[in-house]
Amino acid sequence: MHRRFLNQWLLALTASVSLLMALPAHAADEAPDALIERLTKEALDTLQADKAVQAGNVSRIVELVDEKVMPHVNFQRMTASAVGPGWRQATPEQRKRLEAEFKTLLVRTYAGAMSQAKNLSFTVKPLRAAPDDKEVIVRTLITGRGDPVQLDYRLEKTPGVGAGWKIYNLNVLGVWLVDTYRSQFAQEINAKGIDGLIATLTERNKANAATPAKTEKPVKG
Repeated sequence: MHRRFLNQWLLALTASVSLLMALPAHAADEAPDALIERLTKEALDTLQADKAVQAGNVSRIVELVDEKVMPHVNFQRMTASAVGPGWRQATPEQRKRLEAEFKTLLVRTYAGAMSQAKNLSFTVKPLRAAPDDKEVIVRTLITGRGDPVQLDYRLEKTPGVGAGWKIYNLNVLGVWLVDTYRSQFAQEINAKGIDGLIATLTERNKANAATPAKTEKPVKG
């Protein structure tokens, strides 16, 4: 069961990252479910054509994430939500460092999953939302190796420059990614404070960088 769950988690992470990497600037006016459905094929084509990504080349992955992912994800909201109440107490410099280290952690976590992007297909479920909703959940079903995997995206509609739908959380097999990290980070903050959490993330990222890229399965908190 453990191996089966891990394989499903790898498959779902692959799908989420490949979708994020395909998000173009002109998608701002699209409905969230239409946007996700249109981009999945582009995403898989990109990953399958890039041998460095398939091999888990972290430098290449970081480059692609900076170029294609960051403009279309509310990463500050993701980080603030993961840190929880401690975010309000953090200084601007601490917030900057937390966001940078959390990004590095996720990139390393996704690196192994990206190499699994083979023979996947997606189904986007009908969107249950009102036309004027500013936050929605887009539900997808991924098929590939093993049983189908449910993967949900939380998106928000942002105004102003760079307006459009932005992803700020993912749910894989009933586990919301940001919520999982919030539980882990809360323990660090309670024990060592914000600086302690930053130090822990820094050390973890250094250790991960010294080993081949792999995907860790978050534990339900």
